[in-house]
Amino acid sequence: MLLDTHILLCAANQPERLSAKAMALLEDTEHELLFSAASIWEIAIKNSLGRADFKVDARVLRRGLLDNDYAELAIVSAHAVFVESLPPIHKDLFDRILVAQATVEGITLITSDILVAGYPGPIILV
Repeated sequence: MLLDTHILLCAANQPERLSAKAMALLEDTEHELLFSAASIWEIAIKNSLGRADFKVDARVLRRGLLDNDYAELAIVSAHAVFVESLPPIHKDLFDRILVAQATVEGITLITSDILVAGYPGPIILV
């Protein structure tokens, strides 16, 4: 399961903000948990811009995720190319690449964003 940036931040820093459905998915040991390089990039950019909801050191977060057995999903050209075929449901480029990664890789994207959940493909709204 690929966690979108919001779910990733909550899981790492404020798990009490996650829904019961999200917690159940994250705690199920049958699921491999993944984070995208795009999420780390988004956090680094928005933190450097002073966004209050992204006050996280991306380096520390990445290290903590890896130390807790999350797998990192790199962005490859197949993901970038797939973005072009997505309908214009969401304008956020980071969310669009997450949808593309999940679709191309055949993995489930976990999101709390209703717009992201509107894309076809392997997406679960929590």
